[in-house]
Amino acid sequence: MSEALAVKNVGTGAAEGLDAQQDWWRGAVIYQIYPRSFQDSNGDGIGDLVGITERLPYIADLGADAIWLSPFFKSPMKDMGYDVSDYCDVDPSFGTLEDFDAMTARAHELGLKVMIDQVLSHTSDQHVWFEQSRKSRDGDMADWYVWADAKPDGTPPTNWQSVFGGPAWSWNPKRRQYYLHNFLPSQPDLNFHCEAVQDALLETVRFWLERGVDGFRLDTVNFYVHDQELRDNPPVTSGGSNDVPDLNPYGFQEHVYDKTRPENIRFLEKFRALLDEYPGASSVGEVGDGDRSLRTMAEYTAGDDRLHMCYSFDMLGPDFSAAHFKKCITKFEDASQEFAQGNSWPCWAFSNHDVNRHMTRWADLANDKQQFAKLAGALLLSLKGSVCIYQGDELGFTEAEVAFEDLTDPYGITFWPEFKGRDGCRTPFAWSSTAQNAGFSTADKTWLPVAPDHQATAVDLQVADDTSVHAQFKRFLTFRKQLPALISGELTFLEWNVEGLAFVRGSGADAVLCVINLSNDAVTYELPANMSATALENHGFEFGFDGKTVSLNGHQAFFAALA
Repeated sequence: MSEALAVKNVGTGAAEGLDAQQDWWRGAVIYQIYPRSFQDSNGDGIGDLVGITERLPYIADLGADAIWLSPFFKSPMKDMGYDVSDYCDVDPSFGTLEDFDAMTARAHELGLKVMIDQVLSHTSDQHVWFEQSRKSRDGDMADWYVWADAKPDGTPPTNWQSVFGGPAWSWNPKRRQYYLHNFLPSQPDLNFHCEAVQDALLETVRFWLERGVDGFRLDTVNFYVHDQELRDNPPVTSGGSNDVPDLNPYGFQEHVYDKTRPENIRFLEKFRALLDEYPGASSVGEVGDGDRSLRTMAEYTAGDDRLHMCYSFDMLGPDFSAAHFKKCITKFEDASQEFAQGNSWPCWAFSNHDVNRHMTRWADLANDKQQFAKLAGALLLSLKGSVCIYQGDELGFTEAEVAFEDLTDPYGITFWPEFKGRDGCRTPFAWSSTAQNAGFSTADKTWLPVAPDHQATAVDLQVADDTSVHAQFKRFLTFRKQLPALISGELTFLEWNVEGLAFVRGSGADAVLCVINLSNDAVTYELPANMSATALENHGFEFGFDGKTVSLNGHQAFFAALA
């Protein structure tokens, strides 16, 4: 093995040439917290803001740059908080505004930025805006939601489908009209063609900026605007995809009229203008747009007057292969060149609260599950872009099995058992291998059951084990922060005819060679004839290197500084 090169510690994780305050998000590692499942402080079986505050040192110690909290706003919880009834208050199940302020202050003390979910495309049907809107066709808020007359035969105005099953229209007998809901009937869609709606939503965003948040994750960001002409969607073309299970009729259509409308860009520009009033405030949008998602990501982050970054479901699916990752990255970069001369910015993730955990999706690919979890983490953290780590990724958690009688997710309840929904990735976090409910709660019954497999690999066991998945995540995050190229450098793929990825991050004196073996088999990589490299260590992976040939066992990786 070649002599290891000492790695310079640049401290903050910000790459050279970036403003540490304004550009903290570029290449940041964002730790996603699902509040209901992170830590229960009062014994009611539901996680809360005080519990999150207690556990923030764990996230800071891991090496994350920011936290993203799924919704904690006041809500009837028909969709676990993604049905907001008051954008400017905390649901009592999670605590109070004072608890939120204390959490934010503690996060900032620990050097963590705070990002919160904003569900702007729809509200709960219990929001005062909808209560006013459905009263009559003539009220002050009559056009705040998407209302439309029935067709002459009484059927809905369009053929649009709901993501959660069934038509995207529900009848309101008071107004004698249909209203649009892309998700549950209890989640009516706001009318973004109404300027008053946009202004009101932006004021709710300002409310949280004034409370000190550092950024926002925008739920269903390409769903905001609908086609005013109410045209039917065409059927999906052969080979197309729509980010839903095959059994869902939502996937039968090309969603060209019910989402991703060109007028959406104007609102994103207004949103960005508001954020720019607050130094360092950032945004990450969730794009669910089927085969168009990567292109939409690039368009929505083009330039400096739209979103800062976006993620899609392209890396949240079943594919784990060199060809797939190359295709995703290349497709995004090609679109970025088209829209922004290469200046669009992605945010990549392998798991989150909406999909099966990647350690279950990809489980059959690995002989050594623990080593695979380590390799997957390093791959994600080596790509160009920012990164979201979902709670438990750093522990190698798998999807939990949840019995039908314990389900809370309306999506899973509708399509059970062919599709089991999202509860399996939302179960309570496992802090302790021996405590009741794995240290999450002292309640007799938690809102979802704790997964036995998670408790068997809980935090207390892994932080004490230098060979654990957690230890490797922490080790690699420390390694990454020392290399500006891995944070914000460009990515250039190199040819390699095995099931692995070889690429260079950055250029010049900061350039880093990354060679990542995605297979179970031992492989070798020959450096290009004109390349000279010095191996880097302290990243936790085993390798052989004689100055020209890299040798890697299954699911191992190599990193080197280029001369």
